[in-house]
Amino acid sequence: MTSLPNSTAFAIANATLTNPTAASAAKAATLKAAAAKADKATAAAQDFEAVFLNTLFQQMFSGIGQGPFSGGPAAGVWRSMLTDQYARSFAKTGGIGIADHVQRALMIQQEAK
Repeated sequence: MTSLPNSTAFAIANATLTNPTAASAAKAATLKAAAAKADKATAAAQDFEAVFLNTLFQQMFSGIGQGPFSGGPAAGVWRSMLTDQYARSFAKTGGIGIADHVQRALMIQQEAK
């Protein structure tokens, strides 16, 4: 579960004491907004990791197919799409751990605002 900023937690606690029904609605709306922010941060972090992994994969594949039977110019286009899909797949299934750190940093920055 995502932690709420102190001011948000205080507002929810204050609303709970004054009007319990409105407080539960306010809490639900706040939690929904926090979950949406967390989902956006997670998606952005995975995209960042995918771009990083794509760069790594492009370097790994750069020396492959440099010969008389390399497949021609279309092989380069296909290879770039292949490395992009590899990178997205790796990032979506956990990657190398960059997305977790980026997601935490994004959430800290959002809470600081």
